[in-house]
Amino acid sequence: MRGKILFVFGLAMGYVLGARAGRERYQQIKAGAEKIWMDPRVQEQVHTVEDFVKDKAPDLAEKATTAAKKVVSTVRNARDDKGE
Repeated sequence: MRGKILFVFGLAMGYVLGARAGRERYQQIKAGAEKIWMDPRVQEQVHTVEDFVKDKAPDLAEKATTAAKKVVSTVRNARDDKGE
């Protein structure tokens, strides 16, 4: 379901960005997009995603820090092996 919503949203955004139908048509599309965005079902999914991200962000930050430290260590070791 989320994929379908994103696909429709992408189509709408592409049309808005590429449309040359004038300001009136742009306003119609914008109003339609806002109506969809404010739909309670869409907002429910937005809140679900926000909660998921808030829950997972600390774990991802820790993993990213660990991975970055590993990369730095690997680069330092490679430079030391070359004698730089």
